[in-house]
Amino acid sequence: MENDETRHLMSLKELALLGDGEVAYIKQLDSDSAERLFPALDDAPEGIDLFAVLGADGTPLALTDSRNAAIANALENDLVPVSVH
Repeated sequence: MENDETRHLMSLKELALLGDGEVAYIKQLDSDSAERLFPALDDAPEGIDLFAVLGADGTPLALTDSRNAAIANALENDLVPVSVH
C-alpha cells in the first residue's frame, strides 16, 4: 500500500528537466505548428513535413525539412534523439 512516506512524486519542473542536456525530442510538424513553435519563422512552406528538434523541457532548438537532418542535429550537439508522436 502506498502512503506519503513511500510515494515519490516528481514536480513539473523536475519532469521538465528530466533528460535536460542529454535528450532531444524530434517532432514532426505542419507549417502552422512550426510557426507557433518558432515565432520568428515567417511563412513556413505549406504542404511539406517539417521536423523540430526540442530540448527535454520542450524548448525549440532547431527546425528542418528532413527527419534525418533533425536527428543529425541532435547527435552533433551530443544529444540522444527520440521521437515524439
